[in-house]
Amino acid sequence: MTGESIAAMMPWAARAPGKLADEAAFEAAFDAHFGEIHAYVAQRVGPDHAEDIVAETFLTAFRKRAQYDPSRAGVRAWLYGIATNLVGKHRRLEARTLRALVRCAPDTDAPGHEETVAVRVSAQSLRPELAAALAGLNRGDRDVLLLVALAGLGHDEIATALGIPYGTVCSRLNRARRKLRALLGEVAVHG
Repeated sequence: MTGESIAAMMPWAARAPGKLADEAAFEAAFDAHFGEIHAYVAQRVGPDHAEDIVAETFLTAFRKRAQYDPSRAGVRAWLYGIATNLVGKHRRLEARTLRALVRCAPDTDAPGHEETVAVRVSAQSLRPELAAALAGLNRGDRDVLLLVALAGLGHDEIATALGIPYGTVCSRLNRARRKLRALLGEVAVHG
């Protein structure tokens, strides 16, 4: 399913008559951010479940568009916050996926540079040790770490997206990195 097909399923004018200006702005935000939100969600839960979560992200954003306050957050951070919350609802699936990745090693012989990079950053092809380490992080630490690593958000954007203080972002990221280093260091020594 593509961004256009999801947009076609949501007839903006039929849902909120008389709000054409808001609809046009929302449609522009959808067009501008669908791809990166989809990529982030697909890396978190896999492509099979990403379509539903991304569709739900934009449907939730559309329904709550009147509550959006541009002085608090940019549209991008707001959408990442919604997407991360919805991924949180699918946390059991994510943890199960990460545990499954621990059991099966990925095929690292992908031809071509672009494919190699895509394979390395995809949650479906994480090394088993990294997948196990990520599964072992608590939810808050994992969310912050993956918003940095997969979405490329800055600390201030993460704070806004998750509704937490800036300092909490820093401490969670530091704690997650420290735990990963300790766990992956043990794997390198023992594995």
